[in-house]
Amino acid sequence: MQLLTRAPAALKVAFLLLLLGASHGQLQFRFYSDSCPDAEDIVTAVVQNAAASDATILPALVRLQFHDCFVRGCDASVLITSTGNTAEVNNIKHQGLRGQNVIDAAKEELEDQCPGVVSCADIIALASRDAIAMTNGPSFQVPTGRRDGLFSNVRDADVLPDVSDSIQVLRSKFAASGLNDRDLVLLTAAHTIGTTACFFVKDRLYNYHGGTGSDPSIPTAFLSELKARCAPGDFNTRLPLDRGSEGSFDDSIYHNIRAGLVPIASDAALDASNTTAALVAAYLGAASSSFAQDFVGAIVKMGTIGAITGEFGEVRDVCSSFNFN
Repeated sequence: MQLLTRAPAALKVAFLLLLLGASHGQLQFRFYSDSCPDAEDIVTAVVQNAAASDATILPALVRLQFHDCFVRGCDASVLITSTGNTAEVNNIKHQGLRGQNVIDAAKEELEDQCPGVVSCADIIALASRDAIAMTNGPSFQVPTGRRDGLFSNVRDADVLPDVSDSIQVLRSKFAASGLNDRDLVLLTAAHTIGTTACFFVKDRLYNYHGGTGSDPSIPTAFLSELKARCAPGDFNTRLPLDRGSEGSFDDSIYHNIRAGLVPIASDAALDASNTTAALVAAYLGAASSSFAQDFVGAIVKMGTIGAITGEFGEVRDVCSSFNFN
C-alpha cells in the first residue's frame, strides 16, 4: 500500500472547514503540526502495516472509534483494561472489539518521537480515518487535540446501540449523543465494510422476539442463506455486513438495506421508519453524489462527541492504563 494522500478533489480540507468551522472547541486540524509534526503519518504507517498482514483490522478500527465515542465521548476510555473486569471494555456490548493492539503500536512509536504529546483518543480517530481511506473510502482530515479520559466503568457501555434495537431506540440513542437521523443513516453506512459473527444474528434467525421463529421481514431466499451459514449453536462464523461488497467502502449497504439483504436487525431497521427510509432512498438517488462528503461530515461530527480538550483529562503514557495508576 502507498502512503495516503489526504484529500481528493471532492473532499478537500476546505470543505470540512466550511462544514464544521475551523475547530470544535479546542479541536483543530493539524493540532500536532508543531508539537509532533509526523504524528499523523506515523499513525497511517502503523495502520498500513497492520492491514498488510490482516485486512480485516480496517473495519475493526472504524468500529473501535464508534464504540469509544458513544460511551463517555471520544476519550479512549474503551482502551482501559482492568484485572477485575470492571473497565468499560469488559461490557458484553464491546464483544469482539478489535484494533486496540494497533492503537498501542502507534502510541509506542509516537512516544518514541514525541513523548507525552499525542493522546490515545486522537490515535483512535486518526486510525479510523485511515482505515476508511484504505478500503477505497474517502480521504479526509479530522480535527485533533483530544485528551484522554480519566474514567472507565463497565456499566457505562450499557448505552451503546444494540443489534436488536428498534429504529425508535436507535434514533433515541443517537439523539442522546447529539446525532440526528441523517447521522444515523450515514454512520450505519460504515457497515459497508467488515463482517459480523453469527452470535449477533442468531436471535433474528431462531429466536425472534423471544420466540422460536425467524424475523418475518427477511426475504425467504436470504433467510435460507443465513441459516446455511449460521447453524443453531454456531456463534463464530463470520458473515459480510454488506453482502457482495464487504471489502470496499461504497453505498452498496443502502441497496442491501432496501432489499432486506442485511444480516443484523439494526441495519434492517433503517427501512422501518419513514424518515430514515427516505434518507436511504435519497442516497441511492438524488443525493448519491454527496454520500461520501456527507459520511465524512457525520464521522467527523461523531469524533467530537464529549471530546476532552485543554487542561482537562490527560495524555496517557500507555493507552491501556491511566497515568495515575
